[in-house]
Amino acid sequence: MNDIFFDRTDRILDELSQMTSWTPISIQDVDEIPKGDMPGDVIRIEPGHIKKAQLIFPKMIELVIPVIKENPFKRAVISICGGSGVGKSETASLLSYYLNQTGLGTYTLSGDNYCNRIPKYNDAERLRIYRYNGIIGLIINGQYSAEVRGKLKELQEEGKDADPGLIKELPWLSFYQEAGRRGLKNYLGTSNEINFSELNSIIARFKSGEPQIYLRRMGREETELWYDPVDFSDKNILIIEWTHGNNQNLQGIDIPILLSSTPQETLEHRRARKRDKGVDSPFTTTVLDLEQELLISQAKYAKLIVSKGGEFLSYREYIRVMLQEWVAEA
Repeated sequence: MNDIFFDRTDRILDELSQMTSWTPISIQDVDEIPKGDMPGDVIRIEPGHIKKAQLIFPKMIELVIPVIKENPFKRAVISICGGSGVGKSETASLLSYYLNQTGLGTYTLSGDNYCNRIPKYNDAERLRIYRYNGIIGLIINGQYSAEVRGKLKELQEEGKDADPGLIKELPWLSFYQEAGRRGLKNYLGTSNEINFSELNSIIARFKSGEPQIYLRRMGREETELWYDPVDFSDKNILIIEWTHGNNQNLQGIDIPILLSSTPQETLEHRRARKRDKGVDSPFTTTVLDLEQELLISQAKYAKLIVSKGGEFLSYREYIRVMLQEWVAEA
């Protein structure tokens, strides 16, 4: 980082500050768009993503200019968060592309690289926690017996133990599912699941002007874990695209941007991508519901909230929309 970097950044910020309107740059080649750094991740830019990115960009610029000016190293951190399938990767990639076109150097980081376990082991741990706490809930409420044990084993083998539709037939299952959800809620989006401290360190080092930082890469197999050195000497903005980009365990985010979605939209997206085995399972639905609850509880911290239709929402409007969506899906 040198005087040329600082002078260039100041000049760009002055030009952006005087900008009265913004005309989106036409994308001639999708390969020109910077991608996130999650191994094997595939993004598919669609008109809806472009609409959201073009809506966000001018307001984001307005918010980020003073942040960069105040940072002694001319840097800022933006997060793009929301449920799986809402378009975080695509929107972050487009915003990074538009920022790079202004001359502000940008890097897009995927928060999924910082889970404590690779995906298949994390999924297994989620299920273990749910089932363990569910059984403890049965015992505490006096519902556990040899008969229940046998039936529960059958449901678990069929992947139906998290299905609320079976409660009418098996009333004891409500105690199991309620306790399982509580246990799972204490795991999802916490330091038990995610290495927040490592990511917080990266954010702090970036904002302190480090020219090179080793970043984590996590695939889907045990051997697919490594680190790559990333050159940040010409970068002004770090964009983190991640479900948990607005989580209060994540420190140093200057501008959290929330993309709104519902669990049903997330599920449909995962079906389309065939992203996970058992994508239609009742347990997956439970996980998505709990993640949605977490996103809603953190929404008040977002600087911008964007609806699924591509419009800005106030926090109050967002909560109202979420309630309406849940009633409609109930």
